[in-house]
Amino acid sequence: MAHRAPRTTRPAAPDAGQTALAGRTLGVPALVFLIIAASAPLTVLAGGATTSFAVTGEQGVPIGYLILGIVLALFAVGYGRMSALIQNAGAFYAYVAAGLGVRQGIGTSFLALVTYNAMQIGLYGVFGFTASSVLADVLGLQAPWWACALAGWLLVAVLGVNKVDISAKVLAAIVVLEFLVVIGVSALSLGTAPEGVRLDLLGADHWLTGGFGTLLAFGIAAFMGFESGAIYSEEARDPARSVARATYIAVAIIAAFYAFSAWALAIGVGPSEIVDQSREWGPDLMFVLLSDHVPAVVVSLTSALFLTSILAALIAFHNAAARYFFSMGRARVLPRFLGTAGPHNGAPTAGSLTQSALGLVFILIFAASGAGSELGALYPVLTMFPWLTNAAGFGMVLLLSITSAAIMRRLGRSPGDHSVFVRTIAPLVAAVGLAIIAVLIMLNFDTMIESDRFSPLVVVLPGVIVASGLVGLAWGEVLRRRRPEIFEAVSRTTIG
Repeated sequence: MAHRAPRTTRPAAPDAGQTALAGRTLGVPALVFLIIAASAPLTVLAGGATTSFAVTGEQGVPIGYLILGIVLALFAVGYGRMSALIQNAGAFYAYVAAGLGVRQGIGTSFLALVTYNAMQIGLYGVFGFTASSVLADVLGLQAPWWACALAGWLLVAVLGVNKVDISAKVLAAIVVLEFLVVIGVSALSLGTAPEGVRLDLLGADHWLTGGFGTLLAFGIAAFMGFESGAIYSEEARDPARSVARATYIAVAIIAAFYAFSAWALAIGVGPSEIVDQSREWGPDLMFVLLSDHVPAVVVSLTSALFLTSILAALIAFHNAAARYFFSMGRARVLPRFLGTAGPHNGAPTAGSLTQSALGLVFILIFAASGAGSELGALYPVLTMFPWLTNAAGFGMVLLLSITSAAIMRRLGRSPGDHSVFVRTIAPLVAAVGLAIIAVLIMLNFDTMIESDRFSPLVVVLPGVIVASGLVGLAWGEVLRRRRPEIFEAVSRTTIG
């Protein structure tokens, strides 16, 4: 049977006083950089991999990245096909509305808004701490974490109200430098290899153990943002093809690169030592390894690049959150002013400013609450960062699982246009796998927020994520009953 070209659905023209996002701005390379920037390669190696080694006590962390990459690649199969059918800046909301219904789509939009904002805002905690440390180590300047966070916030806010290709160019430069550093660290690790270059730590006895669930729960954070290509579909050149291609490329690069660099780090430290050394040094382990083999100035430059890696993730998640605000404002599910884009640059101005305002409020709240804390300079990396970003990780896995079910339902309505693998097998396996990971995150949430005993946050933080989706469902029902014209408009623009 001949494969019919899919009928695409784009949002209806905006009302008077509103404008559209800048169209045909981003090609496949720019989309790939935007996606990978959210995953922050250098941050994953320095922070994510060492944390996984330390918490799981397993040497098989690299295999965990590969397994997660397979699950997410299966998700990307249907996700990429949906991006050809529907181009909407609120990708999750639009896909779920098309597959499961408008109310469910609106519920998903609220869940996505809270998830992306929690991830972006939580990163200000680690950015402020890292910037403060870099200033002290390199320049001898003492600055509180919140002042550094506010400096980063200002830069992100300015970029957010400018044309998206400016952010893409900034992120491209940062990501290229990150890859070069990670490749350099990996080469150094394999060249020193105190216990020799070994492949045996990739064997099943090092990952298929009692810590396997924890390994997956922690590893999924490395892929946060891989799905963001579809959010830029209205601004992409040839969105029916470029979004899917960028997503496939990004997933493949992230999974393979992170697995290789984590394995190389273990070889550089020594497989028998990697767990203990990760527990002792944490994110500083990579810099400790470098300091033994390269001049101090190189270590300082790498520390500075670690900071820009976090900045890149801040920019990427800010852009994603701003576009969700824009999409929901344009659909009038949220106040209409959020659907306003810049008349000259096509940036989601109102959504960007709203996200920046939220970031500012949370920075100030945590700055005030941490004043005089016994945690001292570690306050933001032991509270703001793990609390918000791990809640966001849980929310993201929920979003992916729900979206997989919606994709299966939507593509199943036109079986002649999609193979059984695309419409059923891939999204079904992805939905089940992601649901299992969501459960694993819940079971390990106390460890993820570094609580040595039961904390109310184990219930409160995931509860806020779930509650946001339920509030969205309730609001969708209110719109169906009281504003049916809005409800029907959402249905028309997401029918795919």
